[in-house]
This record gives sequence, structure tokens and C-alpha cells, in this order.
Amino acid sequence: MRKNKICVRGECLSFHCSLRVRSLPLHTGSVGAETLVLTGQHVRLEPLQHRHVDGLVAATAVDPSLYQWSPVPQGKGEATRYVDTALAWQDAGTAVPFAIVSVGDSGVLGCTRFWNLERWLWPPGHTRHGRQAPDACEIGYTWLTRGALRTAANTEAKLLLLTHAFETWQVLRVCFHTDARNHRSRAALERIGGRFEGSCAPTGWPPTSLLAIRALFNRGSGVAGCETTVDLALGQG
Repeated sequence: MRKNKICVRGECLSFHCSLRVRSLPLHTGSVGAETLVLTGQHVRLEPLQHRHVDGLVAATAVDPSLYQWSPVPQGKGEATRYVDTALAWQDAGTAVPFAIVSVGDSGVLGCTRFWNLERWLWPPGHTRHGRQAPDACEIGYTWLTRGALRTAANTEAKLLLLTHAFETWQVLRVCFHTDARNHRSRAALERIGGRFEGSCAPTGWPPTSLLAIRALFNRGSGVAGCETTVDLALGQG
């Protein structure tokens, strides 16, 4: 049984439904993973490829101490394996990985991805039955080089991903997980509208905080958008 929340004109109702997550993987080819490029004013999200390895190495070498809470590759060997793993997840239908690239000089600033893509078992006759796009997803594995922190890069990258998820895929929910000790990451997610839902400590893993942004629902037309708007001038981080 899945607990959901629908928000209409600022009023939210919690409810349970019996939708199940499909056991079959979502083939990311059906969502255009290999060719999906998301471009903003400051950054461009390109499908992560091996040609980005040298740029990833240079980006992480600036200040490795930034990444104590995140699985970020150090050196060419780790960066190559990092890309190999991301592409294997893409081939398995569980992730859509991106390199975050500067629009100005095409330099690699970091990485991010859609992952944990879910397709729900909608009943026959429902408008969402048989969809190829996911119904829910997570955004994560996001990291930036030192020079891109406290700029519009992170906020705009999140905005590009959220816009695609809610407006193109029309997902009902986007989740974020962050190490519970990583207060800077949680604060950045809250600035773009993430709502803290709780913490957990799976065996063998550090304490993790869960934040989520949900779709707004319009009874007449279905999903109308997400609960948050982002002001790049104010929401840097």
C-alpha cells in the first residue's frame, strides 16, 4: 500500500492507494537517455560518456575534501569506473546520468543523474496506464567542483531536471536522499522546495535524510506542475 499526498490550492490530502511498482525495469531508451540534453543559461546537462572522464578528474582534483559525504571519483581510474557504473545503470534501465557542463566554456563542472526510476501498475482504462515514462524518480549523485559552488550551477541543474521530470515525464514525485550529516546539501535542497520527510539508517549505510517534491494535481487536467518554483537569483547553492 503506497501513501500519497495531493495538494490543491495549498491544501494537502494524504491517502493510500494500492498501486504497485512494476518489477520490470524501465528501459531508458524509451525516455531518450542517450540523446537527452538539458540546457539552461549557465549549465548544460549532457548524457554522461567516457569523453567526460578527463573533465571529471580535473573537477574533483580542485578540492577533494569537499566530497567526504559523497561517492565522487578521484583520479582517472576511479573516474573511468564511475562512468562505467553509471552507463551500466543506464543500460539496466535504472538511471539517466549526466555531466554538468558550463555553457560558457564547455568545461565539466560535475555530475548528476535521474535514478531509481519507477513505473507504477495503473489499472486498465486509467489515463496513465501503459505509460513509457516513469511515474516517480530520484535525483541524486550530484556533485560540483569547488569553483561552481555558491553559483547558479547547482540550482539551475536541479531546475532543469525537475522541469523535465514534472513537465515532460509528468512524474508524480521526485525524491532526494542526502547524508543526514551533510547539512549544506539538505539546506540546498530545502531552498529549491524539498520537504523533509524523515531519516533512516539502513544497515551498513550512514544515516540518510529523505526530502521530496510532489506534483500538484488538477482534477480536470491531471498533473499541473510541481509544488515549487526556483528563483536562480536567490536560490544559489
